[in-house]
Parts: sequence; C-alpha cells; structure tokens
Amino acid sequence: MGRPKRADEAGSVYHALNRGNARATIFDKPEDFDAFERILAEGLSRYPCQLLAYQLMPNHWHLVIRPTADGGMSNFLRWVTLTHTMRRHAHYHTSGQGHLYQGRFKSFPVQDDGHFLVVCRYVERNALQAGLVAVAEDWKWGSLAHWLDHHGKRSKFLSPWPVARPPRWKDRVNQALTEKEVNAIQHAIRRGSPLGDPKWTQSTACRLNLDSTLRPRGRPKKTASGQKES
Repeated sequence: MGRPKRADEAGSVYHALNRGNARATIFDKPEDFDAFERILAEGLSRYPCQLLAYQLMPNHWHLVIRPTADGGMSNFLRWVTLTHTMRRHAHYHTSGQGHLYQGRFKSFPVQDDGHFLVVCRYVERNALQAGLVAVAEDWKWGSLAHWLDHHGKRSKFLSPWPVARPPRWKDRVNQALTEKEVNAIQHAIRRGSPLGDPKWTQSTACRLNLDSTLRPRGRPKKTASGQKES
C-alpha cells in the first residue's frame, strides 16, 4: 500500500512534528539546539516556506509552517531532516549507526483563526508541559522566547502571524490548555486530519484529499442486516 498523499498547499497553515528514532534524543547539548536553529534558518532561505512558531525538545520538534508554494513544506522539511542527520552524524562520528528520525514528519492543516492560536500555545508551552522550565518563555529554543527577545537573540526567520497575536500572549501560553483542546490536537497529529471548525475541517479534507483522516479506523461496522455501514 502506498504512502498517503501529503497535504502541502501554498498559503495554508500546518503543524509539523518529528521525533527521534525510538524516541531517542536528537539534541544532547545546547549547541545541538543552536545548530538546528541555524539549519532552519538556512532551509527557510532555500525553500518557499514561512515559520510561524516552533519548539525544539530533546527528542522531537514542533513547527508551525505556511508554505508559499505548493509542495514547499515537504521540500523544506525533507532538506532540514536530511541536513540535520548528516551534520549530527558528522559531529558525533556516528555514521552508519542507524536512523536519527523515526521516519517522515507528521503534519496536519490548521484553520487560521482561534484554532491556529490554540496550536501555537500547544507548541510554545511544550517545554513547560514537560516540566523542563518553570515558565514557557524560559525555554530558549522556541518562538515564544524569540518573539519576546527573552534571550537576547530575536529570530530573524520567524514570519508574522496570519491572525493578530492576542494581548498578554505570554500569559495565555503559560495557561494550560483544556483537555478538549489537547485531545483535538493529539488526534490531528495521529491522523493527519485538519484542525478547525466542522465546516472548514470537512471542506479542507475534501479539497486536500484527506477524507480518510476523518473516518474511524478499522473495518466498517455491520448493520443488523449484515450490510456494512458507509
């Protein structure tokens, strides 16, 4: 069975995620995080993509991306993961010792309204949620600290948001998401399904050929007459 088609439409917003193979660490020291940020900046100068928010974690990363040409996200992230793998193996002299990443990145489309803001909060508070910092802005390798210039190195590769950043954004990021919000995002990560209001989700899934991501997994249930439910 072939791989499902990757949604990658110009002008749309996506959340993208990848993890280390077997959830192994991919950043072992501060310099590793810094090196990956340089790779991101280099990749953005090569490929038609905008980076809206991100967070680098010891064994995975989250990016919120808007390609400016069809296929831009896939080409950008293919180059980023390959370049990161090659440079890390060269630095640690680990060539031939297996895969760095678990596989292809996961992604899902995000409606550019309040759902976008929820996804950005989820991304920017990831280190806080994991207990790595006391407040979200203290995590150096993420867009929140960069927007605030919290560590004296405002990122030049972050693009303006498609919606206005609400007042007291830092406080909102530090506030926990609801269980419903977390479950919706985690479901979208697992299935690659669009995240938005019902009408937008349905129309986006239809346009991008993602209808299968909205259907329950497993075999269709049979009715009393023995017919499969559609």
